[in-house]
Amino acid sequence: MQRALKWFAVLTTVIMLCVLIGGALVTKTESGAGCGDSWPLCHGELVPSEITFELVIELSHRLVSGLAGIAVLILSIWSWKQIGHVRETKFLAILSMFFLVLQALIGAAAVMWGQSDAVLALHFGISLISFASVLLLTLLIFEVDKKFDSKTLIIDKTMKFHMVGIIVYSYVVVYTGAYVRHKGASLACPEWPMCSGRAGGLPTTLHEWIQMGHRMAAGIIFIWITYTAWRAFKYHKHQKIIYKGWMIAFILVCMQVTSGAFVVLSGLNLFVSLAHALIISCLFGLFSYFLLLVSRSNLNTEVSSTTEHSFSK
Repeated sequence: MQRALKWFAVLTTVIMLCVLIGGALVTKTESGAGCGDSWPLCHGELVPSEITFELVIELSHRLVSGLAGIAVLILSIWSWKQIGHVRETKFLAILSMFFLVLQALIGAAAVMWGQSDAVLALHFGISLISFASVLLLTLLIFEVDKKFDSKTLIIDKTMKFHMVGIIVYSYVVVYTGAYVRHKGASLACPEWPMCSGRAGGLPTTLHEWIQMGHRMAAGIIFIWITYTAWRAFKYHKHQKIIYKGWMIAFILVCMQVTSGAFVVLSGLNLFVSLAHALIISCLFGLFSYFLLLVSRSNLNTEVSSTTEHSFSK
C-alpha cells in the first residue's frame, strides 16, 4: 500500500507540474480565449465542432487541470488515512486542494467575465502554492521510510531569516514575472541586461518599467540566493540537507537568470519561455521545503529548550 501511495504521489506531483507549464503555455500562445467565453464547455459544446490551435491548447490545459483536481483529491484523502499522524499531512492536504480549487475558479472567471492583468498574474502564483503543497505531501510520504529525514534538524536564526525571507520575496518576483507576461511587456526591452542601447539604458514607457522592474527584482533574488548559498557552503556543511539544498538553489537560480535572458534575446522563444516557468516552479518547490525545515527546527528548538529546563530542575 505504501509503495502504491508513493508512486501515486510522484505521479500527482508531475501532473501538477504539467498544470503549471500548461498555464504558462496558454499565456505564451495567447490561447486563453481558445474556447470563447464558455466554461467548462468549449464554445458551449462538449465536443467542439471547429478545431483551432488555440482551442487545442486551452482545452488540453483544462483537461489536465481536471485530472490534477481528481489526483490531488485522491492523494489528499489517501495520505490523510495513511500518514495522518505526521504533523504536517492534514494541513498540506487541505492547502493543496484549497489552492487548486481557487486556481480553477480564477481561471474560469477569467474566461467567462475577463479579469485585469493584475488579477490574472495571481493565477500562476496560486498554482505554485498548490504545486508546492503536493510536492511537500509527496516528501512526507517518502519520509515515512526515512528517505527524507529532517525531524531532528535545528537551524540557526540567520539561516531561518534567509529561508523565510527568500520564499516570501520569491513570490513577489514570480508575481512581477507573471505580470510582465499578462501585460504583454515581455519584449518591451529587447536588449539584456539593460533596457536599450540609448544613453543610460533607462526605461521610458510603462511597459519598459514593468519589464525592468521584474529584472531588478530577479537580480536582487539572485544576489540573495548566491549569498545564502555561500553561507551554507561556509557554515552548514555538517547539515547535509541545508548544504545540498542551497547548492541546488544556486544552480537553479543561475539557470533561471540565464533562461530569462534568453527569453528576451531569442525574441520570446516558446521552449525557452516554458523552461523559464519550469525552473522557477522547481525553485519555489525547493524554497517551500526549506520553509518546512524551518517549521520543524522551531519545534525541535522548543522541545530541546523544554528538555533542558526539565533537567535543570
